[in-house]
Amino acid sequence: MFYQIEETLKEIKKEDLKTTDKQYVAVLSSEEWKQDLDMFEMGIDIGPDLAEIFTTKAEVNYDSLTGSFSIPDRSDLSGDDSKFAFVLDEKGIVFIDDSGKAEELIANILRVKKWKFPSLERFIYDFLDQIVIDDLRLMEKYECELESMEKTIMDGKDTFPSVRLNDIRSDIRNLRIHYEQLLDLGQELEENENNFFKQKNLRYFRLFLNRVSRLHDYSASLRDYTMQLRDQYKAHLDIKQNSIMTILTVVTTIFMPLTLIVGWYGMNFRYMPELEWRWGYPLIIVVSILIAVGCLLFFKKKKWL
Repeated sequence: MFYQIEETLKEIKKEDLKTTDKQYVAVLSSEEWKQDLDMFEMGIDIGPDLAEIFTTKAEVNYDSLTGSFSIPDRSDLSGDDSKFAFVLDEKGIVFIDDSGKAEELIANILRVKKWKFPSLERFIYDFLDQIVIDDLRLMEKYECELESMEKTIMDGKDTFPSVRLNDIRSDIRNLRIHYEQLLDLGQELEENENNFFKQKNLRYFRLFLNRVSRLHDYSASLRDYTMQLRDQYKAHLDIKQNSIMTILTVVTTIFMPLTLIVGWYGMNFRYMPELEWRWGYPLIIVVSILIAVGCLLFFKKKKWL
């Protein structure tokens, strides 16, 4: 697909690139890029290997600026990323993409964007903005879910979703790494080492950097929130375990003197006076009850119960 940057992206034919003096956007498969490489005159001798893309980055070359995108799927952040490469100079930008992600982002721009001052810089800004356009809403969703987990802990419920907490923490970590890579890419574009961009339009890249920086800070705070919840849940388990141990200790302590009585009178010596005494058995029952009640009152007074 080939587009000319006007008030919006205007679809053109490949042959029109040689005659137009306006900046362009092209989306090619890796095979199409190998066939049409010489047409763009960007000084690139070899095509990018899409299988070797692992990060989002940009690199400055003598006649062009090259780079790649590795975009996590927002609906499944633990899944495979959408990966594609790009090459640009002052005349336009070419996306080399076999995944269809670049075309999807461009389709979103075509649907919602119309520019008063069209330029390559403005297109790149809107393209980058489409990558993170719904991320604030996604983070707010995570935050609400984490707040619900915190309420579960505060209510003392035993249904805390610890597995889900780990999943959210992993997702936020993936987003944070992605934002760091986008920040590096945006800074490389703003640097404008080859003077491909107009100075007055560098503000678009600064706007993007500011937005991604805020998202990065938000993700960092959510990461800290997940760690706080994990520690809070661990403390809750410790308190619960201590409570159980306290009850067991109290029960054991109460039955220690009763066990002594049982052991004492279980010896059955011949001349034990209580064995022949008529009220001996009821007396032991009363004494045992008094000991148990006395221990409970003592523990309650010491606030061990």
